[in-house]
Amino acid sequence: MRQYFGGAVRTIARFVEDRRGNFAVITAGISAMLLLSAGLGVNTVQLVLVRSNLLNALDSAVTSTARDLTTGAIPESDAEKTVKSFLFVNGGTGFASADAINLDSLVVDHTSKTVTAVASVKVALLFPLFGADVQKVAVKSAALYSDKTVEVAMMLDLTGSMADHDKIGNLRTAATNAVKTMLGNQNPNNPRVRVALVPYASGVNVGALATDVYAETSSSSDLPPVAGSPLLVSKTKSKLLPSFADYTSIVAAAYPHPDSCATERKDLYGNADFSADGPDAIRTDKSGKQYYALVNRDNRLSGSGMNKCPDAKLIPLTTDEGSLLNSIKAFKANGYTAGAIAVQWTYYMLSPKWRSAIKTAGLGDGPADSNPDKLSKVAILMTDGQFNTAYAGVSGNNNAQGNVARSNAESLCSNMKADGIKIYTIGFDLDDKSMSPTERQEARSVLKDCASEDTPSSKHFFDVSTGPQLDQAFQAIIADTERLVLTQ
Repeated sequence: MRQYFGGAVRTIARFVEDRRGNFAVITAGISAMLLLSAGLGVNTVQLVLVRSNLLNALDSAVTSTARDLTTGAIPESDAEKTVKSFLFVNGGTGFASADAINLDSLVVDHTSKTVTAVASVKVALLFPLFGADVQKVAVKSAALYSDKTVEVAMMLDLTGSMADHDKIGNLRTAATNAVKTMLGNQNPNNPRVRVALVPYASGVNVGALATDVYAETSSSSDLPPVAGSPLLVSKTKSKLLPSFADYTSIVAAAYPHPDSCATERKDLYGNADFSADGPDAIRTDKSGKQYYALVNRDNRLSGSGMNKCPDAKLIPLTTDEGSLLNSIKAFKANGYTAGAIAVQWTYYMLSPKWRSAIKTAGLGDGPADSNPDKLSKVAILMTDGQFNTAYAGVSGNNNAQGNVARSNAESLCSNMKADGIKIYTIGFDLDDKSMSPTERQEARSVLKDCASEDTPSSKHFFDVSTGPQLDQAFQAIIADTERLVLTQ
């Protein structure tokens, strides 16, 4: 057995010795293949990284340029210069130098509303193969731009609870930043964005639009005077409805305003009217007699204490950043939460049916006609608590009408959405311990119901607790509005 084993070992040794040269050749071949594979791998990783860096830089450059074209920050003639500047600054960090990048083409297509660019870079390979030491990498990117204009009405809560924990100060900061973000960086000669403010508490101070408000008295009807009424006949000597200008002049003299506040508009039955009709719309009472659809100032809104008219006046759509910021700076917290009344006036500020009244009052050009292809209308509804105040169609304590106020708000929001207005809502500090769990739930419910429907990419109801979160909510809404303008 030992002899047999020794012979076998000697046989194997001779076999290995005879083939040692072949193994050397095979090893050399395998080593070359491994080295080539490693080089290809290194080059592949290098080119993938370069392509990724270049594409990211081009995406950012094209998107930024599309945004600037949309906002009017740059004219179309500057598009190529803007793309190059952004591309070279950001792309240069991913390559040896920005000079290595080339913008091969840029097309601004008016029909498809797109900005399309192709960029390339020549890459010095880390592992030159087959005499090729440089390879070109090219990428393509596109972004939508828009010539849409934007109208934004912000409903802002100035009620008494906003004094707690300096929430009113947090609102001043967030609203100020929102206005600056929306109105900044646009061409003043061709502005794209206009902003309206609707501050509210126990009512809405409508300023110069009070000429379109019927100030009730304890002995008067819920409806403004109708054609053929003793008041109108005595002034016009006619039973016909006078012109709107004459009508408002006669009504204002007969029913003087104690302030410039407004509550709900009432229908012929004394209930809240949820339409966006202008005050010059002609209505009929239960007897078929005509009157103009003035908005009411309920006589139960007192002029003092928590029921006084807010100092901050409504500001219709404007690009005057200074007037908006000055108003916000002076915000004070006091009063009950007439949220539905504020929703009503937010609706008016975006309705073209109110354009004539706003222009007549010297408060700007008013809302533009609805056109989804050319215009985005946006409402931002903000509150820190439960809507609790209503006047139309109710008796008893006007500041304990949560069910009515919430129902009215939801009806108004439904009509707004039907008119193509996108609604974002913000609940601020709704976990305040001054509210019961039921009240907190009801406050959230109306805001969720009022908000436009969420999509995978768009959130419309924001539930925030702190000042910084309130600021972030406004900025997120503005960013989403801008994104929608760029993608729709």
